[in-house]
Amino acid sequence: MPDTSGGGALDPDALLALDRAHVWHPYGPMPGRTDPLVVESASGVRLRLARPAEGRDELVDGMSSWWSAIHGYNHPVLNEAAHGQLARMSHVMFGGLTHEPAVRLAARLVEITPEPLRHVFLADSGSVSVEVAVKMCLQYWRSLGRPAKSRLLTWRGGYHGDTWQPMSVCDPDGGMHGLWSGVLPRQIFADAPPADFEPYDEGYADHLRALVARHADELAAVIVEPVVQGAGGMRFHSPDYVRVLREVCDEYGVLLVLDEIATGFGRTGALFAAEHAGVSPDVMCVGKALTGGYLTMAATLCTSAVAEGISRGEVPVLAHGPTFMGNPLAAAVACASIDLLLGQDWQGEVKRIEAGLRDGLAETASLPGVKDVRVLGAIGVVQLDREVDMASATRAAVREGVWLRPFRDLVYTMPPYVTDDDDIARICRAVAAAAREA
Repeated sequence: MPDTSGGGALDPDALLALDRAHVWHPYGPMPGRTDPLVVESASGVRLRLARPAEGRDELVDGMSSWWSAIHGYNHPVLNEAAHGQLARMSHVMFGGLTHEPAVRLAARLVEITPEPLRHVFLADSGSVSVEVAVKMCLQYWRSLGRPAKSRLLTWRGGYHGDTWQPMSVCDPDGGMHGLWSGVLPRQIFADAPPADFEPYDEGYADHLRALVARHADELAAVIVEPVVQGAGGMRFHSPDYVRVLREVCDEYGVLLVLDEIATGFGRTGALFAAEHAGVSPDVMCVGKALTGGYLTMAATLCTSAVAEGISRGEVPVLAHGPTFMGNPLAAAVACASIDLLLGQDWQGEVKRIEAGLRDGLAETASLPGVKDVRVLGAIGVVQLDREVDMASATRAAVREGVWLRPFRDLVYTMPPYVTDDDDIARICRAVAAAAREA
C-alpha cells in the first residue's frame, strides 16, 4: 500500500489504487467499476488533470461542480474571503455562540430573498435544509394543535435530496429511491407539471387545486422545485403553476415550501426562480451556489408566521442543530460569493450564456435519437429517446475538452457564469458529441 502519512503528492496510479480500495463515490458501487479522472487543480472554468484522458490534460467544466461553482474556480475574491476568515477562526460551535459571518449571511439572505422570509436556519447541505424545512412545517402544525396535518404534497419528476424526508418527496417511480418504497413516509403526488416554460394548461392547474383541496386536512405543506426540476429530469415548467400552488395553499391553509437549491442565485435568469412566478413561499431552501462551490453550506428560510407558530408550541424550539451549523469559514465565503454575484451584471452574463447555448445546441435537435433540446438561463439540456451510455458519452465530451456528467436519458450542461463565448461553444460541441455517442 502506498505511504499516505507524509505531505507529498501521490502519483496518479497510487492515488487511483487507494481510491478503488477505499473511496465510495456518489451513486456508485463499492468498489467502483471505472476509474474517475484525477483532478490536480482548477482555475477559472478549467479542471487540470493529473494525467491526460482522451488526449486532454485540461477540461472546461460544463457542470459547475454539480451547479455550485458559479464564479469558476480559484477566484481571487473568494480566496481572499476564505484566507481572511481562516486567519480569524475556521469554526466555532453555534449553540450559545454567534459570530459576524453567520449573522451577515443571514441578514443578506433575508435582504435578497422574496418577502416575507425573515428567519434563517443555516444547514450543512441542501438535503439537510429540506429536512429542516419539513421539520419546520410539521412542528408548526403540531404547535397549532393540528398534528393530523403531517403529510406533504409534491408533483412527480422532482428531486429534493438523499436524506430521509427529502427522499419521500422525490419521484417515487422514475427517481433513484425506489428501493425505499414501503419504508419512507407516504406522501401525496400530483402528476408531473406539463413541460416547457411558456405554455400553461388550465386543466393541470385544476388538477393541483383539486388535490390540495381533497387532502388539505392532512397536508402540512406542498413542496416543489419552482420552474426547473433538477436531478429528477432537468424539466422546465410554467411559473404559473407555482402561482396556482401559492393561491390554493393560502385558500386551504397549507404551507408552501420552494426548493431553490438548484435554481437559486441566478441560474434560471432570475435571482430566485420564485421571482418568475411573482410569489413568495412560507419556507425556502437554498444551497449549492450559496458559497460559490467553495464549501458545503445551505439554508432554510421561513416567515415570521412559521417561526412564531413553532415558538408558541408545547416544544417551543426547533430541535435541530448540526455540529457545523453556521460554520464561519463557509459563511464568510458565502457572503463574498453573494456580493460578487450581485456586484456584477449577472443577469447579462446568464442571458449571454443562454443565447450561446440556444445557438450552439440547436443543431443537436436533428441528431438521431434526440427527443428534445431545451434551454433556460444558464441551463442547456439534450434529452434522448434512450438511456445514456454514461461511459461512452463522458469519453466523447472529454475528447472535446469538456467535463460533463450525463445521467438517465440526458446530456446537459450548467456552466459557471464566467464561461466565455468560445468555451460555451466548446461545451455545446461536447454535448453534441456526447449525444451522438450515448
